[in-house]
Amino acid sequence: MARKHRTTLEQWRVLQAVVDLGGYVQAAESLHRSPSSLNHAIAKLQQQMGVPLLEVRGRKAELTRAGEVLLRRSRQLTDDAYQLETLADNLGLGWEPELKLAIEPLLARPLLYRALQRFYPLSRGSRLVVKETVITGTHEAISEGSVDIAICGPLPKGFLGEPIGVVDMIPVAHPEHPLAQRDKPLSSDELSRELQLVIRDSGRNPVENQGWLRAEQRWTLESFEAAIELLLTGTGFCWLPRHRVEPLLRRAVLRQLLIREGNLRRVPLHLVVPRPDQLGPCGQVLLHELQQIKL
Repeated sequence: MARKHRTTLEQWRVLQAVVDLGGYVQAAESLHRSPSSLNHAIAKLQQQMGVPLLEVRGRKAELTRAGEVLLRRSRQLTDDAYQLETLADNLGLGWEPELKLAIEPLLARPLLYRALQRFYPLSRGSRLVVKETVITGTHEAISEGSVDIAICGPLPKGFLGEPIGVVDMIPVAHPEHPLAQRDKPLSSDELSRELQLVIRDSGRNPVENQGWLRAEQRWTLESFEAAIELLLTGTGFCWLPRHRVEPLLRRAVLRQLLIREGNLRRVPLHLVVPRPDQLGPCGQVLLHELQQIKL
């Protein structure tokens, strides 16, 4: 059984007004109430809390030490109540309580974070769930409609997407790896005999031959970060987004491999709304911010 509260939000709002505006008279004018009613509200609040909150010095009411602590906590309480009331109003207007966004790790994270930073002040309290999905996992999320918006590479069949740019994938290895020591361009047959690091397809039914070049030996890792850490030990080679490895290439701790058939694979990224007719107003706001991403 829930405990009955001794105080009300209105009492704490009165205390905040008296402190913020510098006294009972000023607070009364702002709240359109009489100073005596505010004085009574504060006196009752102090009685209910069992500690003095304000003390009058001259013509000014000042906080006690206990009052400072409780006032600080009360601001959080009234702010939370305001957010709750605002969220209820928004839900009444069809504003979604939660959005789900799927992203491929190919996307440069700073670009995503800047979009989310712009979205946050406009989100009106809606929660956001960001899922990192890879290849088939992204296609499944789009096809099943388990996310509101997705950023993916090649589009799944039957879906349209808005192009937001292209990610360049390049083959890299440690400078002391035998592949990096070759002066002449490597053939795909030579690469196929070496250990290749690949990123795990997050789908339930992954496409096993996607992401490597007929590699006879391959290790599957959970993320680009894990692959980079392993590469730095001198183990294997991997195709990685150029934007992820450029700082390491400049420091010469990784080296781009020369391949006869081409040193570059370009992957287009798309912004996809799996069910456009079901995307609500908050989703439209998020979509607009994501549309500003340009690679």
